[in-house]
Amino acid sequence: MNKSLLLLSLFILAKCLLQFWAVHPGFELHRDEFLHLDQADHLAWGYLSVPPFTSWVSVIIRALGNSEFLVRFFPAFFGVLTLIVVWDLVKRLGGGLFARSLATICLLCSALIRLNILYQPNSFDILAWTLVFYTLIRFVQSQEKKWLYFLALSFALGILNKYSIGFLALGLLPALLISKRELLREKHLYGAAALAFILILPNLIWQTQNDIPFLTHMRLLSKYQLVNNSRAGFLSEQALFFYPSLWVWVLGLLSLLFSSKNRAYRWIAWTVIFTLALFTFFQAKGYYAIGLYPVLIGIGAIQWESWMKSGWKKQFRPALLVLPPVLFFPAFGLIHPFHAPEKLLTDPPAYSKLGLNRWEDGKEYPIPQDFADMLGWRELASLVDSAYQQMPKEGRILIICDNYGQAGAINFYSKTQGLQALTMNADYLFWFDLEDKVEHLILVWEKDELITDRETGFFEEYQEIGKITHPLAREKGTTVHFLRGAKVDINDILKEEVSEEKKVWKGN
Repeated sequence: MNKSLLLLSLFILAKCLLQFWAVHPGFELHRDEFLHLDQADHLAWGYLSVPPFTSWVSVIIRALGNSEFLVRFFPAFFGVLTLIVVWDLVKRLGGGLFARSLATICLLCSALIRLNILYQPNSFDILAWTLVFYTLIRFVQSQEKKWLYFLALSFALGILNKYSIGFLALGLLPALLISKRELLREKHLYGAAALAFILILPNLIWQTQNDIPFLTHMRLLSKYQLVNNSRAGFLSEQALFFYPSLWVWVLGLLSLLFSSKNRAYRWIAWTVIFTLALFTFFQAKGYYAIGLYPVLIGIGAIQWESWMKSGWKKQFRPALLVLPPVLFFPAFGLIHPFHAPEKLLTDPPAYSKLGLNRWEDGKEYPIPQDFADMLGWRELASLVDSAYQQMPKEGRILIICDNYGQAGAINFYSKTQGLQALTMNADYLFWFDLEDKVEHLILVWEKDELITDRETGFFEEYQEIGKITHPLAREKGTTVHFLRGAKVDINDILKEEVSEEKKVWKGN
């Protein structure tokens, strides 16, 4: 094994260890992960809020055992692939072992660790953005047409994973017009664009057939989440995601803009600028732009290597390699669910100093929202199992929850074979099967919702089974209700409610 491969292997090992070290065993899966996992049972070319790629990965997770380890493995795996792509990119651009090592360390000591612990589209999204830059750089270097088709594949998979990569395309086009116009005269670029279109066409057809739910999702996102974002906040977050390597990626951006030796790659800088401008205008969430930074870090590392190539400067190379970890690890316990939940109750870190405990509703809470979304789920599944065991053996039992986190968590953590929870929230709304008569209900309602006489009057027996009690769980107070022996036609009532909820997603 040569020195380069050995070093890369050690960095990959470090990445894997950091990913699993970052999550204390006391934390469970995140609410968003459950939705993606349940999509494996309802494969389609699209979903209300996301394209289909993550559901394909969920099928693999199911086939391999559907464990927490596997759920956390895949985002970590995509993070490792991003590391490898940047390593090779730096090499292709002329960077030596120092530049490759510096770039890799910068990626290790960044927001990528936190993103790569969650099974969401974000991890593959960053890999896809990095591959778009990588494949186009390879084409510029070699003029081999195959790289344009690899570019198309990278972009298509990115779109099938998360639509936000479309902003990268919108930023890339004017960038090429400014500094790489000759590329737009390359006929194979349009062949590659046709390939990308063919690959994403099934999703486009699905969107059209389902009243383009993407538009509704964006409207709801803008109304309830992005409204709490600010343009200044978006820009300030860009510095925080890679703050230990700020001095690397900023230099990478400046060298692309002003260094004559990087003239062939100046389009990268313009792409970054235009894409950031678009995200800023639309008040996007800060992490949407993270995919821009791996390539900037790689180019910045090469610039630092050239500056420290010989003489007295060379002796400072080890200090540059150590600087990102020195800056990163004091905050490690703040930005990851690293501490035991019990410790967070008695001696919480100073989350408020960095604004980490401000949730998407704009309010401050004891711990970050992502952490609170990783607690209380096993307790909820246990309560539902208890309710299920008390139900009669005869008659169909339906479990209905308030939100997709509750439904997905029950489906993942329940110990009752074949149990399936649903909700009139997110994609679950379209997964109801109400052909067979429903005799009994288990309702999972949030703490502020109460069972009324109307609901209890429909059944022979009502009982409150219990509540989520974990003090740090976002779902604290969520209650499980037992309703046995329907006295009216529950199916018709549920069909009407489902129909009303579906109207939100129609007619855009």
